[in-house]
Amino acid sequence: MTETIHPFYESHRGAMEAAMRHRLDLAEAMLRERAHLADIDRIRQEVMDEFQIVLTQMPYVGGATSRMSDFFMRLTGFMAISRVLRRHGVSPSMIGEIERETYKAQLLTEPEAERLASGRQIMSPENQAFLREQATKSATASHQNEFPEDFVYDFVEPGPGDEFEFGINYRACGFCKFAARHGDKEILPNICGLDFDAYAARGIRLERTQTLAGGASHCNFRFSRLRPRHHVG
Repeated sequence: MTETIHPFYESHRGAMEAAMRHRLDLAEAMLRERAHLADIDRIRQEVMDEFQIVLTQMPYVGGATSRMSDFFMRLTGFMAISRVLRRHGVSPSMIGEIERETYKAQLLTEPEAERLASGRQIMSPENQAFLREQATKSATASHQNEFPEDFVYDFVEPGPGDEFEFGINYRACGFCKFAARHGDKEILPNICGLDFDAYAARGIRLERTQTLAGGASHCNFRFSRLRPRHHVG
């Protein structure tokens, strides 16, 4: 039986494949110099072939109605890169380093004004209200029955003395479920490591001291605004 890609992901396939090719362009020097891989064209093809497999494995969690669909579309491709590099004997820590630097470089190709505007939207009262609503929905039995591979999380309000603006406690992680299902547990922490750069590029400080992937009961994301840096010319 041929595995198929969910229609929602199929509709975004072109953009996801283009993002993967861009990542491989940005990673090329690191693959040569740090991972000591010589046949980069072969590696690229292997990664794109593996990505086609990953696309069939991506869980559907509600499409446009779920904020987590975007996380899957942006980050699951790193599973394909990790799998291929692992097969070529690259250590998980080196894979993580290459992926994080590649992702940061890719994020920074977006104009700063657009990135910071996205960050302001994430931190806005309107988005916080949306997050509260999505968090409540994620924890319902009906949602978990319909989308068992999705994330489950709580919105966290700051208490007296807290310096963060809001938080999210992820009690179940879609990437952890994906990794457990497909044998990617060893490379799962690499996905977790991408979060800090993703938010920093948008002017947001993420604090997190524990993860489900690391054996904790939940991932404790805490968000606040980064202070603007003043450039000295």
